[in-house]
Amino acid sequence: QVQLVESGGGMVQAGGSLRLSCAASGLTFNLAALGWFRQAPGKERAFVAAISWSGVATRYADSVKGRFTISRDNAKNTGYLQMDSLEPEDTAVYYCAANYRSSTRAVANEYDYWGQGTQVTVSS
Repeated sequence: QVQLVESGGGMVQAGGSLRLSCAASGLTFNLAALGWFRQAPGKERAFVAAISWSGVATRYADSVKGRFTISRDNAKNTGYLQMDSLEPEDTAVYYCAANYRSSTRAVANEYDYWGQGTQVTVSS
């Protein structure tokens, strides 16, 4: 059974930083691409960032480029999302997702496995 467990969310002031983690079990982690998505109240789930199984390829939503960094440690079966220069507009529930596709994907329905999410709140 595949499990993705996010952690690291919380409340932070604008301009601050948070590092989210996604601990995976039950899948061949070093063959799985990872994605991070977020959903704010009243809005659809939106793509944030993705990383290939090797970590070589990454992609980001325009809204987070230059502020967020996605990474992974295949030895630890864990993915990360470093979020710097946070803005109130970044407030959302953040979800980790995984698939076995060969390239980074920015569409939610192309991911097969999802975590339960972690809340990030940025105050102004």
